[in-house]
Formats: sequence, C-alpha cells, structure tokens
Amino acid sequence: MAKPVPKPIAPAELLDLARGVLKADRFPVLATMDGDQPRVRPVSPVRTDGFTVFVANLRCYGKTAEIAANPKVELCYMDDGHNQVRLTGVAEVVTERPLLQEIWDANPLMRQFLGSLDNPQLLVYRIRPGRVRYMQEWALEYHEVPLS
Repeated sequence: MAKPVPKPIAPAELLDLARGVLKADRFPVLATMDGDQPRVRPVSPVRTDGFTVFVANLRCYGKTAEIAANPKVELCYMDDGHNQVRLTGVAEVVTERPLLQEIWDANPLMRQFLGSLDNPQLLVYRIRPGRVRYMQEWALEYHEVPLS
C-alpha cells in the first residue's frame, strides 16, 4: 500500500501550529549526550521566546556535565493530539543579569525552591534552535518550520 502524501502546510500556518504545540506541552523532553549514551528527561521551561527556550538547572544535576561536554541538545514537545515539535539546537548558560532577573521574577517556583537568584547551584540554559520540525500525528512526516 502506498504511503499517503501529506498536504503541504503554508509557512505561516506551520509557525502557528508549532507555537501551539510548544504552548500546549508544559514538560517537553530534553535529549543530551552522556558520552556515547543518549539521555532524555522531562524539563519545565522557565521562559520561551519564539523558539528559543530557557531551562533552569542545578549544577549538581547530570545534564550539567553532559551539556558542558556537548552542548548540542534536542527538545521534543507533544500536544494532546500527538502533534510534535522537535527543536534541535545548542544550549548555552545565560549570564546576562537583567535577563536572569526577568526569568527569576516571572517564576515563583524558582524563588520558592532556590531562595535567591544568586544561589550558586542555579544555572539557566538558553537553547537556541538551529532547526525546528513539526509533525502532525497522522502524517508521520516532519515539516521544516521557518526560523526567520
């Protein structure tokens, strides 16, 4: 049986669909590498600007060493309809104090559990995408989402 050909999706519609999936999934899965072993875990982004995602972390967590050794990561988001967005990019530690303060001020759970923005355990990663792909559950084929 021939595989059905998915209908094309306009770039503007792809942007809207992909943003909708990001908004719907509060706990995307982050993939990192531990040497030659992939590691995945759910994370809770503390900020999202377009497709740039910010994730808080503690220095004592395993992903800290993994990202330091290899900052290439992937986030996978899924909504209730099983539509997916895969965001492939590079994680970098945020050092800009005004941005960190904005993130801190907007996240009461961070304040509750970490006490201070100056907590030495706190790291915030900015994951800048190099590639964003969207897949509708039934299509089983990814569409490249325009980043600009």
